[in-house]
Amino acid sequence: MPIEILMPALSPTMEEGTLAKWLVKEGDTVSSGDLIAEIETDKATMEFEAVDEGVVGKIVIAEGSEGVKVNSLIAVLLEDGESADDISAGGSTGASAAPAAAAAEAAPAAVEAAASPPAVASPAPAAPAAADGSRIFASPLARRIAAQKGLDLAAIKGSGPKGRIIKADVENATAAPKAVQTTAAAPAPATAAAPAAGPSADAVARMYEGRTFEEVKLDGMRKTIAARLSEAKQTIPHFYLRRDIKLDALLKFRSQLNKQLESRGAKLSVNDFVIKAVANALQQVPEANAVWAGDRVLKMKASDVAVAVAIEGGLFTPVLQDADMKSMSTLSTEMKDLATRARDRKLAPHEYQGGSFAISNLGMFGIDNFDAIVNPPHAGILAVGTGVKKPVVGDDGELSVATVMSVTMSVDHRVIDGALGAELLNAIVDNLENPMVMLA
Repeated sequence: MPIEILMPALSPTMEEGTLAKWLVKEGDTVSSGDLIAEIETDKATMEFEAVDEGVVGKIVIAEGSEGVKVNSLIAVLLEDGESADDISAGGSTGASAAPAAAAAEAAPAAVEAAASPPAVASPAPAAPAAADGSRIFASPLARRIAAQKGLDLAAIKGSGPKGRIIKADVENATAAPKAVQTTAAAPAPATAAAPAAGPSADAVARMYEGRTFEEVKLDGMRKTIAARLSEAKQTIPHFYLRRDIKLDALLKFRSQLNKQLESRGAKLSVNDFVIKAVANALQQVPEANAVWAGDRVLKMKASDVAVAVAIEGGLFTPVLQDADMKSMSTLSTEMKDLATRARDRKLAPHEYQGGSFAISNLGMFGIDNFDAIVNPPHAGILAVGTGVKKPVVGDDGELSVATVMSVTMSVDHRVIDGALGAELLNAIVDNLENPMVMLA
């Protein structure tokens, strides 16, 4: 029976995408794992690989097509012994309306899953197959890898079309204890909320009749940012903690380190110190190193810190994993690489998903202070302002001038209470005002 190739969900927030380029043509033979297309998501342009083997019988969606919905038919693959005559003129397979109906039913689930944090090796609710004897859908390559790793396919959630288990799913899966899998699968499904209701586009345009303006079409990234941040602001009970941080010791220490690092071509920024300070603080206050998972809280072991990077038309939050374990120079190098590839939209999904806490630094733009919106499922985000010279009163009562940086920590009250948040922020401040301690 001809195999339908459906538009995949290649990012957690993807509901539709652009089929940028086909890497195969009708009549080509493909194997599982072969690259067949380039697809633009709301975040990046990504390569899409085949999950089955066969011959490309029909390309349904032409390259360059925009707004292709997740789980819609884009091509048809023929298995051994089949010909193009087995494909109906309508572009779907000759296997009646059942596959189309299944795809329609799967579409809402795919969108729902895209809005939730990805779970590694989580049980697949769509495949109680092992229990009732029905088929578990998996590519041949995925089955071979699962057998080699001793994995139960029934316990793996497939990310391919119609929930099919593909190579990446089994490569990322581990034979984890059941309790760990249950925890990983905990996030409650939640579709991305639409922006708050307001005047229609036409109504707003009528308000400005007679005025000159340019209408800018929203791309996928801008739509996603609008939906995600509207949802976050409306559903997360934010509270805010503010502190001033004296930077003089840090700036002096940074200057000394940069002189010593000149021969290695490395140069540390104040933001690198902020990342390290946050990472260490999450270890010092482990109760705050957590994420919201719908009906429970997941306490993280490592300090995975997300850092907001502005790009044209939006932003990315690449994640520095195990930031507490890395040297300052390593963090600096990784951050520069992630920021460069973020601006080129070349980040892979695993590089901007996850993390328990985020940093947004507008100090380089001269902003004194601001409040940032928590990006779920993170428990908090630190908004960092610029350092400015200010008069300060020392412990001895003497008046002096110091470089002071204002920060605001936005916190999800469902995860972190006021006293715990204050403890975390105090640890961050202490790390930045005593920078040598971070390297101990």
